[in-house]
Amino acid sequence: MARKRVKITYIKNDVARNAAYKKIKNDIVKKLSELTILCGVRACVVLYPSGSDSQPEVWPSTAAARSLFSEYKTLIVTRMVNQENFLKQRITKVTEQLEQLREKNRKMELNQIMYQNLGRDGPLNVKEEDLVELEELIDDNLKAIDKRIEALAKQEN
Repeated sequence: MARKRVKITYIKNDVARNAAYKKIKNDIVKKLSELTILCGVRACVVLYPSGSDSQPEVWPSTAAARSLFSEYKTLIVTRMVNQENFLKQRITKVTEQLEQLREKNRKMELNQIMYQNLGRDGPLNVKEEDLVELEELIDDNLKAIDKRIEALAKQEN
């Protein structure tokens, strides 16, 4: 039988609230224990029960929790990046992406020029500075074609 949906509201009755706390606390500790065993991770939980005289409850132990929290704090400090460094890293990354896209666009532009002038006596509408790059592109394409022909010839033999 399916469980009844529980409304998430503060429990006013002290006895009912303490019973719910103990049940849910045990469920949390059980699930966390399963998680650490099954996934091989380190974890801890610190619960502060209601009431001014109550002490926090720690799982698996206070020493293990302190160790884990201190490791977490050092991890935060080592990975922490201020806004200026973050922006510098981001600008560098975006600049690199921009350069890659410019190179890709340039190759596409040269390919388009090459195909437009295919079968003509001489290149039309080509700038002088484009001719050197166009020559390199054509040489690269011819080398790729030669390699493909050699590979196909080897497959036939």
